[in-house]
Amino acid sequence: MSPAVRSARVDRFRGLPVLVVGDLMVDRYIRGGVHRLSPEAPVPVVDVHHEDFMPGGAGNVACNIAALGGRPRLVSVVGEDPDADRLLAALKDRGVDVSGVVADGSRPTILKTRVLAGHQQVVRFDRESRAPLSSAVIGRLLEAAKERLKTARGVVVSDYGKGVVNVRLLKSVLSGAHRQGQFVTVDPKIEHFLRYRGVDCITPNLKEATEGVRAQPPRTDAEVDALGARILRRLRCRSVLITRSERGMSLYREGKKPLHIPSQAREVFDVTGAGDTVIATLSLALAAGVPLDEACRVSNAAAGVVVAKLGTATVSPAELEKAL
Repeated sequence: MSPAVRSARVDRFRGLPVLVVGDLMVDRYIRGGVHRLSPEAPVPVVDVHHEDFMPGGAGNVACNIAALGGRPRLVSVVGEDPDADRLLAALKDRGVDVSGVVADGSRPTILKTRVLAGHQQVVRFDRESRAPLSSAVIGRLLEAAKERLKTARGVVVSDYGKGVVNVRLLKSVLSGAHRQGQFVTVDPKIEHFLRYRGVDCITPNLKEATEGVRAQPPRTDAEVDALGARILRRLRCRSVLITRSERGMSLYREGKKPLHIPSQAREVFDVTGAGDTVIATLSLALAAGVPLDEACRVSNAAAGVVVAKLGTATVSPAELEKAL
């Protein structure tokens, strides 16, 4: 692909409306150094020197779309607490439309706190509710998604298994999008794998792909190919994009040969949120009319950029053009 064509494709991302439906959370990073053990217990004492508070989950997907020039419209749930206020403000600052986010006072805003000593994660602790969403909240989500589908170019489903991507909502979004000729891409949760029948593209990592269909871990490229074909049959979806860490990614479509794309990552500091970057970039490229195989190459390049950054991160158009 020539530089002029690459630039033109990235330029076409600007202003494209994409609906993001999924679990919204806060990624909190507490960073510091370790120079001693606690006298109270045999654990390291982290001398904190920095703290980050960033949108995670579906919020990170939306931020990746916005960073590349798209117009993400987010449908999700938060609590009624200070973390929700701070999270929604951070999303707005990054160019995300949060008018479809529903507040639910019966549950906290999901918070994942990671404590890092240098580049090493020492511990993570989560605050969340695992209770199913109420019928009233699901109804509000359905209305928000239905309204925003009218003007979207496509839909990203970001499933972290926290309750937003339930059967009722997924069925409504999938049927509504396909009636309007829009694509639906899914970043899956292992436990919900068989819910995604009929989607346009599912983007599991190798572990999710293996466990999602209860297969044995593949040891060779041929076994990965067999796994991709098996997922296509089981889900009756149009395509499967399996991300394979340092081995890049592999695309499977009915009636076509597998496409293996080598990794572009030169150095890896943190893989947190890399899957969010992949599906965000892939979906934005599809919304811009980029063919699927080329859209996968673009998302692979974006992933190579983001894993070289610490924490939940995004990719700029300039960084993506350089990577391509």
